[in-house]
Formats: sequence, C-alpha cells, structure tokens
Amino acid sequence: MFYRENGQFKTSYAADQQIFPIRQDRVVIGLVLALAFFVVPSLASDYIFRAILTPFLIMALAALGVNVLVGYCGQISLGSGAFMAVGAYGAYNFFVRIPDLPLIPALILGGLCATVFGILFGLPSLRVKGLYLAVATLAAQFFSDWMFLRIKWLTNDSSSGSVSVSALQVFGLPIDSAQSKYWFCLCVLVVMALLAKNLVRGAIGREWMAIRDMDVAAAVIGIRPMYAKLSAFAVSSFIIGVAGALWAFVHLSAWEPAAFSVDMSFRLLFMVIIGGLGSIMGAFFGAGFIVVLPIVLNQLLPWLFGLFGVEISTAGLSHAELMIFGGLIVWFLIVEPHGLAKLWSTAKQKLRVWPFPY
Repeated sequence: MFYRENGQFKTSYAADQQIFPIRQDRVVIGLVLALAFFVVPSLASDYIFRAILTPFLIMALAALGVNVLVGYCGQISLGSGAFMAVGAYGAYNFFVRIPDLPLIPALILGGLCATVFGILFGLPSLRVKGLYLAVATLAAQFFSDWMFLRIKWLTNDSSSGSVSVSALQVFGLPIDSAQSKYWFCLCVLVVMALLAKNLVRGAIGREWMAIRDMDVAAAVIGIRPMYAKLSAFAVSSFIIGVAGALWAFVHLSAWEPAAFSVDMSFRLLFMVIIGGLGSIMGAFFGAGFIVVLPIVLNQLLPWLFGLFGVEISTAGLSHAELMIFGGLIVWFLIVEPHGLAKLWSTAKQKLRVWPFPY
C-alpha cells in the first residue's frame, strides 16, 4: 500500500496540475535523476559511456520527437532520419561559418533548420494520411540524401559529404571526455523531456490528440487541423533535429549522410511503437530496448553457443542477432501492442490496490 495517494490533498491549482501529482512518483523521479547524474558517472567505464549510455540518451531524445508526431498527433512519418540529418548539417554550417559560435546556439539553430524542413514535408499531411503520408515523408529521406551529397556548400565543399567537428565547449567547459559528453546529453534530454511533457499536457497537446483520435470531429469542435498538424511536425522536427545534431557532434564527431539513412528512420519508428505510442516514458523504454538489446545479444550469444561447444563466426553472430531481435519485436507487438509504457502503467495501477486483488 505504499503507492496510494490517499491523504495527499491538493490545496491549489498549481499543486493539482503538477507533472507528477503523486508524491511517490516525484520521489522515484528524483532518485532516478540523482542516480543518472551522480552515481552512474562514477561507476561506468568509457566503453559503457560511448557504446550504451550516450547513444541511449540521444536516441531517447529522437524517439521523444517522433512520439510527439506519431504518438500524440497520429501522423505517420518515415522521414525522421532526414530531420536528424538536417539538424546535424544545419548545426554544422552555423558552427563552422559563424566564428566563435557556442555549441548550444548551434544545436538550437540546427533544430530550427529541421523545423523548417519538417514543416515543408509536413504539408502533405493536410491532404493525405496513413500509408500515403508515410510515403510522402519517406521522400524527405531520399531528398536529404541527395541534398547533402550533391550540394557541396552544405558540407563545406566536402566531396563525399563527410564532415567533422572538434574542440566542443559549453560555457567554457570542454566536451571531450566520455563522461562530459554523457552529462551534456543528459542535461539536454531532461530539459527537452520536461518541455515536451508540459506541451502535451496543455492546449496544443490536447489538439494533437483530438486530431489523432478523429480529425473530422476535431475540426467540428473548432480545432484547426492545419495548425495542429503543422505544429506537431514543427515541434517533432525541432526535437529530432537537436537529437541529430547531438548524434553528429557529440557521439560521432565525424559523419557523412549515410549516418542518417532510412534505417535510422525505421529504428526510431520501432522505438516509439515498442516503447508505447503517446507516452513520454515510452520514448525511454523504446530507446533502451533498441539500443541495449543488440549489445546484450552480442555478448550473450557467444557464451550460450559456447555452453554447447559450438563456435559461432562473426557473420553468424550478426545473423543470429538480427533474427532474435526481429523475432522479439514481432512477439512483443503481438503480446503487448500498446508498448512497454502500457506494462509500466498496468504495474503502477496494480500497486495502487496492492495487496488486495486487482
């Protein structure tokens, strides 16, 4: 009975409208943040930072942006990789062409470039939806690949589209170690998640959800579909663009257009589907599933085959990893189509009545 909110009285509207109205949730979130900011950096190795933690944080941010569009507004998009690429190359151009431009304004400007790009390719959503919209947004992926390979000015006259950045600093502090990169990405993710959570709880978020549930009924009650859909594309593209800039600047340091291929778009879509559509927490669950599970399988499979005296090659390990990973995704979507966030919500609901029958 430790999760019940009995006796937690609200005496003001501000208290009633808190992001986490239950005291136990606030305590848990505070402990998680303390663990992430102070405990994890003191225990994790450089490999854990570079291979798991930093990619997880950036992918969670990108999945958060995709969830705004797909989960809350119901607009299917397969152009997320293109929005990440525009954010990365946009931030790069501002960073190298404006002398002494700080990193944070460069990331924001890259996100704004992705916003304009997302609105442009979000215009078909005013006329089509469903699979037709998915195909229309997929065109953004092919257009961005062509743009960054053929327009040399966007890549600072690089013949292959490969660019690199170095000497990153934030408020005079260098962002060069694995630990500092982790802290910076964590701070950006926390700020963006709080802003997104407040946004989806407000009037704009309710408009998005109304459009998602039934756009005709939403238009009848006075919601403007054009404003709601394009604002969802704008907010989503901005968040994804910032994530793309972080992926390029902080995680890769040197990249080319292939780093943001259509595979990235599918990975992000799988993240929000597995994590849970229309849930901020689902972005974190989905990113953890997609980022961490392949690494776990890569370490676990050789050990399992070794128990039976079978030596597996690198190619066989890669194929087995893909088959198991794909099978788990299909199995999970059949067992729990609403994602990991639904399981989390169900567990919390059971805790409310524990130890009594549910």
